[in-house]
Amino acid sequence: MNVLGCFDGHSGGQIALDRAGIKYENYYASEIDKYAMIVTHANYPKTIQIGDITNVKGGDLPKIDLLLGGSPCQGFSFAGKQLNFNDPRSKLFFEYVRLLRECKPKYFLLENVRMKKEYQDVISRQLGVEPIPINSTLVSAQNRKRLYWTNIPNITQPEDKGIGWGMIREYGVADNFYYTERGLNWIKKHGERKNKKLVIWGNGDKCQMIEASHYKNYSSQRYFGIKDVKGLRYITPLECERAQTVPDNYTNHVSNTQRYKMLGNGWTVDVIAHILRGVK
Repeated sequence: MNVLGCFDGHSGGQIALDRAGIKYENYYASEIDKYAMIVTHANYPKTIQIGDITNVKGGDLPKIDLLLGGSPCQGFSFAGKQLNFNDPRSKLFFEYVRLLRECKPKYFLLENVRMKKEYQDVISRQLGVEPIPINSTLVSAQNRKRLYWTNIPNITQPEDKGIGWGMIREYGVADNFYYTERGLNWIKKHGERKNKKLVIWGNGDKCQMIEASHYKNYSSQRYFGIKDVKGLRYITPLECERAQTVPDNYTNHVSNTQRYKMLGNGWTVDVIAHILRGVK
């Protein structure tokens, strides 16, 4: 079986395939972020990197049996400017469609954010299927609502595993993850003006959605406030991995900044594995 992962990132698709028990011969990854490729190579050294999706031609590849992708969402997200298909990043969706038509795989899967119905309908028309909404909260400690377009049959909602924040949190966290007094004052001053707030959760709660912008600490959509004996801190890369159901330290081959970015841009792996189990 040959798999093509578009916008492959740190190759969460390969983790999901392994968890679903699906064996594959070749995994082709279309990715341009060098840090994500470093992480992929460290964990899956046999990955065949084929570069920028705009330069990938279906005719240059062997028969592809499964096409995976999570096209950039910045132009669709309710949290962003909603530039829809005018955003150059969101236009990359049509590259996925092109490869779907060129490669003619038996199965395909595309993930994206919740969006306006008009944008959603464009994607559905192009792919010929309606999306399946799944919240990562069912399989992880994270609230993350996403849409999944696929022709894999008989997809149901995952069973709720009942995972809370207390089951994934890290203890003995280094001092550099704690908010300084200056940082807390900055949040109080600027957060209220930007309608953002510091969120504090208990052990049984779900953590908020993991975002690529967490590496900016104070400029995220919302501010993480994790309370322990040493004070208030923000989320660690290891906790981001666990929230995304990525193996512990899978991304620790690059800086924390890059880890936050790729994990925030990536998939909740156990949702993908749940869907892929429908592959015959």
